[in-house]
Amino acid sequence: MAGKTLLVLGALSALLHFQAGAQSATDMTVLRGLAPVTVLSKSPEGRAAIGANFVVTGGIQNGTIRQATLLPLAEQQQQALRDVFITYDNLAELADGLGTTLGAGYVARAHYIDQTHFTSLSPAVDDVIAYANATTGANSNSGKYFFANATTNGTAPVSSEAMAILTGLGGDTDIYGKSYGLPAGTSGADAYGNSRPFQTEPGITRIVGQDYFNNPADNWVYNRGPVMNLINSPSFPSGHTTYGYTGALLLAILVPERYQEMIARGAEYGNDRILVGAHYAMDVMGGRTLATYDLAHLLANDPAYVGQPLQGVPPIKDFQAAIAAARAETIKVLQAACGKTIAECAHEDTGRFNSPAANEAFYASTETYDLPVVYAANAHQVEDVGKLAPEAGYLLKLAFPALTLEQADQILTETEGPGGGFLDNGTPFGVYSRLNLYAAAGRAATWVSAHSSTARPESVSSKKSSPARD
Repeated sequence: MAGKTLLVLGALSALLHFQAGAQSATDMTVLRGLAPVTVLSKSPEGRAAIGANFVVTGGIQNGTIRQATLLPLAEQQQQALRDVFITYDNLAELADGLGTTLGAGYVARAHYIDQTHFTSLSPAVDDVIAYANATTGANSNSGKYFFANATTNGTAPVSSEAMAILTGLGGDTDIYGKSYGLPAGTSGADAYGNSRPFQTEPGITRIVGQDYFNNPADNWVYNRGPVMNLINSPSFPSGHTTYGYTGALLLAILVPERYQEMIARGAEYGNDRILVGAHYAMDVMGGRTLATYDLAHLLANDPAYVGQPLQGVPPIKDFQAAIAAARAETIKVLQAACGKTIAECAHEDTGRFNSPAANEAFYASTETYDLPVVYAANAHQVEDVGKLAPEAGYLLKLAFPALTLEQADQILTETEGPGGGFLDNGTPFGVYSRLNLYAAAGRAATWVSAHSSTARPESVSSKKSSPARD
């Protein structure tokens, strides 16, 4: 019973951060960016993608589709059980991406004690975590009900401006329910729409093990209750994935020596939502894109994002300065814990992230989940990040300050993943769905190590190359 209480309160705490309400300016931007999901049934390419979403999700969940996971499947399923709990307040659950030594130093200072008590690294780190999570979490929650039944909370209609997003596209709500034969309100469906895999898939593999607090649990009680009841919680986009990528990117920027490993951790956290039967591949890709887009705009000090009166969170007017303060505190704590430089301790890793080849292979498997191309024109062209979404470069620049913003954007362009996916419709938001931050961070680190901070070559590549394509 103690474990159930912990997880129930953890889930309620998460929801309190992101109560539904009228759409903010950032909500509206994200809703427009994710809206291509609403027109998938309108084209043969879209119908193929939504059909593959169902098949791929079920195959990953029951193990018939074998991924290049970082752990053997049975062990990865156990990790997925632990990843159900969201450590919003200190990112402790994600810190193993920092490696054996740095991760241990992090959780020694920042960890959960019980359902109401947790510790943290420092107030400066607390502030950036809280503000970033409140921003991305609110946008994610707004999307859930909007795409389910065009409401703010399941019952209250969205604004006319928000409704115009759907009418302008000719899009549908409840795309999962209508496509998978379980529309909203029917027997066994989500009351609001966009039922989850444990409701629509013909069979869900049961995973029995221990939760984050080492209490006995399984994925059934996480999905259907009584521990966490997701029966009437719309699926798209994934809130857990939004949190996972937000937190992983923050830690990557605070500890750039572990940037790539933290990106792999974010991908794992999102993928684990598929393993427990709570989310589809498209949900995970939507949460990843949302988190990456929002965080880039925070890091760019976009006025629409900084200084906002978010619920229960002190406003941050200069997010770049807040990151700098948080990094200083993080370095201080981690260096004291490991007794050496961050760079030295970053290499001390005997955990599941100690193989760059395995990390790269796993991340690659989650980029598109092998879903069919929807926008063929974008699949066969390089999308210029500097022109479409120049603020994206801050995702690299604040971790590797020797880069100019233009160089960072160029790296993101040169390392783009496969294009033309269900969100990659040629918009600034859409290009975020194909960013390969794992490859980009590797390219950035290599360039920084090979050049002085004053070097400003035309290209940051060692050779001219095109991004990977499908």
